[in-house]
Amino acid sequence: MWTVGWLFAPVLTSGGDETLRPEHFALLPLSPRQLAAGLLGAAFVGVPAVVTAVAFLGLLLHASGVHILVALIALPLQLIFVVLLSRVALAALGAALRSRRGRDLGILLTAFVGMSGFLVQLLIRSFGPALASGDSPVLSAILRSLPSGWGTVAVSSSWAVAVACLVGLAALNLLLLVVWGTLLARRTTRVAAAAGAVRERAFGSRTPLGAVINKELRTWFRDVRRRVALLSMLVVALITSFGPMLSGGDSGPEPFGGLTVVLFGALLAGNLYGMDGSSMWHTLVVPGAELVDVRGRQLAWLAIVGPVTLLFAILMPALSDPAMYPWVLALAPALLGGGAGLVVILSVFTAYAMPDQKASPFAAGRSPGLVRGLTQIGITLLLAVAVLPVVAVVLTGKLLDQPVLEWLGVPAGIALGALFFWWWGGIAVRRLSTRGPELLAQVAKAA
Repeated sequence: MWTVGWLFAPVLTSGGDETLRPEHFALLPLSPRQLAAGLLGAAFVGVPAVVTAVAFLGLLLHASGVHILVALIALPLQLIFVVLLSRVALAALGAALRSRRGRDLGILLTAFVGMSGFLVQLLIRSFGPALASGDSPVLSAILRSLPSGWGTVAVSSSWAVAVACLVGLAALNLLLLVVWGTLLARRTTRVAAAAGAVRERAFGSRTPLGAVINKELRTWFRDVRRRVALLSMLVVALITSFGPMLSGGDSGPEPFGGLTVVLFGALLAGNLYGMDGSSMWHTLVVPGAELVDVRGRQLAWLAIVGPVTLLFAILMPALSDPAMYPWVLALAPALLGGGAGLVVILSVFTAYAMPDQKASPFAAGRSPGLVRGLTQIGITLLLAVAVLPVVAVVLTGKLLDQPVLEWLGVPAGIALGALFFWWWGGIAVRRLSTRGPELLAQVAKAA
């Protein structure tokens, strides 16, 4: 389970740690293997590696007698394995997403990785009890045969098997180190593929607002970091929507699963000016461009997130509980309007510098974890406040058994969505107009 966590968590959260990047050492006389070894050592400086090391101390408790000596060797080898495997997986996916030919393949691979976490959850629910009680020797044998179980096998088997497991872990770690070094070398010596030719004029770009919308839409589909954010949003929506249905859950959240698209869409896109970096000076040097820029970004975000949200809002109640249609169709426009406002508010109030295009698309820069967590809580609370009037209208109709009153929540949701879209967008415009140079200085520094 710890190995699965190291593989999937960075991909699903777009949280690859790249405080130290290989580009920082590109001019030093280091071989790819030396660079990989140095970055591997730096990877153990942090909370995830420390917590994992504490968890792996269970090998010492699992061992008995002289096998404690085996556990003392297996523990660091197993820890190095999970960290290296995570780094190699992120480097491989990042390389695929930066390659012109492998860009679409990388998207599919990332989606598969995200969905694999859900598949593992299903397997655990199905086979976990049998594995814990020892009633599934076949599954136990499979898990022990995988490299993630070699440490456990080493401390509970004969000396010959223990030596074979330790040698196998050491050899596998060396192989992963070589592979990672090769990927790092390719990353520091190759230039990311161009997005392709740009047409002279796109539909709707004759006005300043249309130009901003077209620019944002192109950026969402051409910037690798934004593509990763979009993919993560879709993966989370699929898991939260279809996951309870496939796993046999009876909690009933399926009709509302698609609404999580808005929440995660706002979370993952809440640093638009940080993703732009120093290029936002183009907006600041044009008098009065702040209004058009903010409104264009809001509309572009709605053009991407809105259709997906509405599709899930129509589809999921039909597949699970049609009686929830008034709730879902009333909440969807209110959340979309509020999300479009929160995206730009976060982008002007909590923007932070992002790594450049050469960095891994999964790297999230140096934004403090505490600040990010508090921001996410704030987003959730603001969206909850935004939809409270809609909830009150629909709930009143439900309690009074008045279907007409329930369906009045839909126009109420549309009106509230438009209100928050305009109100919160206006706050972002004023903030950008008065604090634009300070924001530029903050996001222009490469993370």
